[in-house]
Amino acid sequence: MEGDEVTLFGMWPAPMALRIEWALKLKRIKYKYIDEDHYTKSPLLLKYNPIYKKVPVLVHGGRPIVESLVILEYIDETWNEDCMFLTDDPCERAIARFWARFSDDKCWPAIVGVLSKTGEAQEKALKEAQESLKTLGEALNGNKFFGGEMIGYLDITNGWISYWVPLIEVVTDLKLVDENEMPSLHAWFRNFLDFPVIKEMLPPRERLLSHLKSLREDLIASPSNS
Repeated sequence: MEGDEVTLFGMWPAPMALRIEWALKLKRIKYKYIDEDHYTKSPLLLKYNPIYKKVPVLVHGGRPIVESLVILEYIDETWNEDCMFLTDDPCERAIARFWARFSDDKCWPAIVGVLSKTGEAQEKALKEAQESLKTLGEALNGNKFFGGEMIGYLDITNGWISYWVPLIEVVTDLKLVDENEMPSLHAWFRNFLDFPVIKEMLPPRERLLSHLKSLREDLIASPSNS
C-alpha cells in the first residue's frame, strides 16, 4: 500500500462502505477492495481504524482515512479533475453537509429502528423514519437528483436509502416511503438506482434481502433490544 495506491476496506452489506465504492467508480479511480467480515475483523482494519474499528476505511498512499462522510470529501478534493460532488460555493457546500448529517443523524437510526424493533417501539421508529424521510425528500426541490440534473454529494450519501428501504419494507411489511406522500423521494429512488454506475455496484437483491431478514431476527433476539 505504497505510492498512490488506493485500497478500500468495506463490507458487502454495509451501506456506508458502498457510498465510497460509488464515489470511487464515479471518479474513475482504480482501487483495491478488501471485504471485511463483520464478526472477525482483520488485523489490517484494526491497524488502520483502531478507534472505531469499522468500515469503511480508505487507504491512500499508506495513509488511512476513516468515516464515510470524511472519506467522500477527501476523494472529492483529491481527485477533482473531471467531476466534483460538492460545488465551489461555500453556502451550497454547507447546506449539502447539513443534509448529509441530517440523514445520518435522523434517517439512519429511525430506519434501523424499524428493522430492529417490534410493537410500540417499532411504531415510534416508523413514524420518525417517515417524518425524517419526508423532510429529506423536500431537499430535492423538485430536481431529478439532489445534485440537480447530475448525481452529487447528497445522492451518494443518501443513495443507500433508495435500495435498503424498499427491502426493509419487504422484511417488516411496513411502508416507509409512500409514493403519494413522498413523490419526489420515490421518483429519486428510481432515478438513482437506474444510473449505470450505481446499478452495477448494488449488492445482489436476494442476498441482501436474506441478510436483512437474518439481521432483524438477531437484533430482535438481542438482550439490548428487550
